[in-house]
Amino acid sequence: MDVDEIKGEGKVIGLYFSAHWCPPCRQFTPALIKSYTDHLKAKGLEIIFVSSDRDQASFQEYYSTMPWLAIPNGDPRKDKLSKRFEVEGIPSFVLVDGATGETINGNARGKISSDPTGTEFPFHPKPVIDLDDDPSGINDSLALVALMEGCDDKTKAAAMAALEPIAVASKAAKEDTLFYMAKAPGQIPGKVRELTKVGEPKGTAQLVLLDIPDEGGFYVSPATEVTAETVTAFLSGYKAKALERQQLG
Repeated sequence: MDVDEIKGEGKVIGLYFSAHWCPPCRQFTPALIKSYTDHLKAKGLEIIFVSSDRDQASFQEYYSTMPWLAIPNGDPRKDKLSKRFEVEGIPSFVLVDGATGETINGNARGKISSDPTGTEFPFHPKPVIDLDDDPSGINDSLALVALMEGCDDKTKAAAMAALEPIAVASKAAKEDTLFYMAKAPGQIPGKVRELTKVGEPKGTAQLVLLDIPDEGGFYVSPATEVTAETVTAFLSGYKAKALERQQLG
């Protein structure tokens, strides 16, 4: 079953890459089922289970809990879809425009947890991502993170206004850079602070560049404000290899 075979005007196709043997998948599946049945199906979402199960019995047991369609277990089209949507691990949830076949969101799993009622469905990726909302791409791309948990709302709004056009331009230029903001204390912002040793939240911003694909490298900006100038200078310094590389630990 290729994307061309499941197109439909007004529909959003969710490709759910999962397997019974995968504990995170079995944990995520009930949340996806509830979000789908309670809210997202009525908004036009149709889901197709793309299985990585190792045998037919496991596939049938797992699929029997799901209220949507599935590609037959062992179907060679599974590998084609995994390659097309660059699926490297499971569970993975990809959203596709049912009218055009274009990818809406290549990693929408976090949206099911953060927005289960589908307020922002179909979950088009935002230029600047809330770090505690969806950190899923941070291990695979260069990531600029504005740590602002201790800042007031006015400072956060000004930082977002500065970051968004830069993030939009970066995406238009097809640069492999993600932009995050930590607006409130949370597990992921806390982990970033721990690994980069930048200390506790302050009343000023802290900018870090995480280059985890480069064997866990990172960079810290001396800036205490998020402005177009500080962000551009930070990114330019990285591209020019003029920043001091540090090692996550």
